[in-house]
Amino acid sequence: MTPVRSSLNAARRARELDALPGEIVDVLVVGLGATGAGVALDAASRGLTVAAIDAHDLAFGTSRWSSKLIHGGLRYLASGQVDVAHESAVERGVLMARTAPHLVRALPFVMPLTPLVSRQAAAVVRVGLHAGDALRLGARTPRALLPGPRRLSPVETLRLAPALRSYGLRGGLLSWDGQLADDARLVTAIARTAAAHGARVLTRVRALRLDGSGAQVRDELTGRELTIRARTVVNATGVWAGGLVDGVRLRPSRGTHLVLRAESLGGLGSGLHIPIPGASNRFVLVIPQGDGRVYVGLTDEPADGPVPDVPEPTPAEIGFLLDILDSALDLPVRRRDVLGAFAGLRPLLDDAHGSTADISRKHAVLTSPDGVVTVVGGKLTTYRRMAEDAVDAVLATGRVAAGPSRTSRIPLVGAARPDALARLDAPRRLVQRYGAEAPLLAALAREDAALLEPVVPGLPVLRAELAWAVRHEGALDASDLLDRRTRIGLVPADRTAALAAAQAALPATATSPAA
Repeated sequence: MTPVRSSLNAARRARELDALPGEIVDVLVVGLGATGAGVALDAASRGLTVAAIDAHDLAFGTSRWSSKLIHGGLRYLASGQVDVAHESAVERGVLMARTAPHLVRALPFVMPLTPLVSRQAAAVVRVGLHAGDALRLGARTPRALLPGPRRLSPVETLRLAPALRSYGLRGGLLSWDGQLADDARLVTAIARTAAAHGARVLTRVRALRLDGSGAQVRDELTGRELTIRARTVVNATGVWAGGLVDGVRLRPSRGTHLVLRAESLGGLGSGLHIPIPGASNRFVLVIPQGDGRVYVGLTDEPADGPVPDVPEPTPAEIGFLLDILDSALDLPVRRRDVLGAFAGLRPLLDDAHGSTADISRKHAVLTSPDGVVTVVGGKLTTYRRMAEDAVDAVLATGRVAAGPSRTSRIPLVGAARPDALARLDAPRRLVQRYGAEAPLLAALAREDAALLEPVVPGLPVLRAELAWAVRHEGALDASDLLDRRTRIGLVPADRTAALAAAQAALPATATSPAA
């Protein structure tokens, strides 16, 4: 798949947006998170004509605020959601083995057996881990991709997580799951793959009104309003879905993460599952990122009231996460050690009772009386299956016709086997984030050797990544570059330091707001 076919940039956006008023597309997708981009790819790869729009940017909403994990469904199995657990394990295998092996890799996790974890609770978790391994087997994910669980001695546990409190430590339970290089990078890869199959992927295009025959939209860059006519419409706007289609009732839940320096936790060799006292089957995750940062999360709190564009963590949630960390670590992590924090809203279907932590993560596909298909619920891991079900619902309306989904076999942009990736002549960081396209980024240095220098001294992000994002990944302003194509913006101080470099990477005609 050549970069030319999959490239998203300002020129392609303007050209395709100008052409839309004279056409009727088969499918209009509203929302370009993981699910919406997945719907665009699924529909386009079945041969349907597709326009996909978002009021902001790729991965602007929930899809960039996850734990950056591709879960195998163990938590859902523990709560009795066997179908959700199996679906998660299958989709994890699809991503790791076929569609995105360059972005998803195995990450070990240790649950420390501290004095706060009873032997009975440890036995229950151990049974659960072996049940999770059975899910892996049922999903046909090879052991070479995801090793099996086992018990660790205290020495082995401390070798993987030196910051743990050694007093009373009985050892640990080792398990494995899938880790994303970055959730927003996954969405970008899905959207570019959809574009390579002919989908028109248009950011900064807001849906003002929509029905089963299309939408009235506004180009947020120029203020121009236009009508996009479509035979079918899919509402994939996540927590905002109820604002576009009547009858969609959501109960958002806020999940908050902290960003810490890796040295604050003594150089982790694995992730951690730290049990939450008094809560069965709930853990705080400590997830090393390989770029000098560690994420700690996550909370599960009801998010009542209007839905903000960018959710904000609360002081209470930050304090809760630090308290759970301190229950297992030798040295406390203070608030001054927190480099940044981020929160995302899960688009959960309202079941009218219980806490948000208990609401099923199963997705739903709803078709309104006028034919708008809305897909809500679910989670990042199962985006592909959600998209497939949404397009199947589109076909069920009888307004368009196409064959079955092909996306479980379509590699995303940059995908390649691990052995092929290991042979690439490019910096390791680029290979881990761009896969087979990494040598193309490294080749930009032929134009300007400075592009292989860090954006800011001390940060791993290279200037070539900013240039690539503008030319091929649809970045239109500095926020796109800092907050989504790279994740520099998760640490406010780093964002401030990198802002000038981001603005310099944009064409002179582009807008580059600091916000």
